[in-house]
Amino acid sequence: MSDTDGYQERLQSDSQFLCSDQRMDTELVDRLVLQLNRIYPQILSDKEAHRFRNLSVPTKVRLADLLKHLHRKGEEACHEFYRALHIHTEDIYSSLPSRVREREVADSKCTNDKTVRQERYVLNDRGPMFFLSCFSFVVGIAILYYYGDTEGETLRCTGVFLHCSAVRLSKDARDVFISYGEVGK
Repeated sequence: MSDTDGYQERLQSDSQFLCSDQRMDTELVDRLVLQLNRIYPQILSDKEAHRFRNLSVPTKVRLADLLKHLHRKGEEACHEFYRALHIHTEDIYSSLPSRVREREVADSKCTNDKTVRQERYVLNDRGPMFFLSCFSFVVGIAILYYYGDTEGETLRCTGVFLHCSAVRLSKDARDVFISYGEVGK
C-alpha cells in the first residue's frame, strides 16, 4: 500500500485476513465493538453495538458484518477501527497484510538509504575500537621515545622500532619519519 491509500482501502484489503485469523476471537471482537461504541458513538450506536455483540451469531459472521459496516461509514470509522485494533492487539495489527507491505516498502527505502550513507561516510569497516587501539599504540610509542630518557640516554629499542615502522609508509613520509627518529638519538 502506498501512503496515499486510505483506511477504507486498507480495511478492504485486510478484511479477509481479519476474518480468517484465529486470534480474532469473541472476546477481542467484543472489546473492539465496545471501544468503538463507547469512545466513538457516532461510529457505532448502541443498537449497532448490541447487534455486533450478539453471541448467538458466530464471531466470524459478526466480524465480517462489522468490517462491512465500518467500510460503509467511511474513512474516519475505518481509521478508528485500526486504532482500536492497535490498542488491543499489537500482534494482529502488526501482522496485517497492509502493515507488512508498508514495512517492506519502508525497509527497502531504509536499506537503500543506509547503503548510500555507508558508502559515503565509512572510510573503513574496522570500527572505532580499531582506531582507538592504533591511536593508543602510537601514543605509547611516542611517549616511550620522547620521555624514555634514563640519565641522558634514550631507549635503544625505540629507534629500531621507528625504522621498522616506516616500512609501510610512502617514500616521502618514510624519509621524514626516519630522519626525525635519527635526530632524536
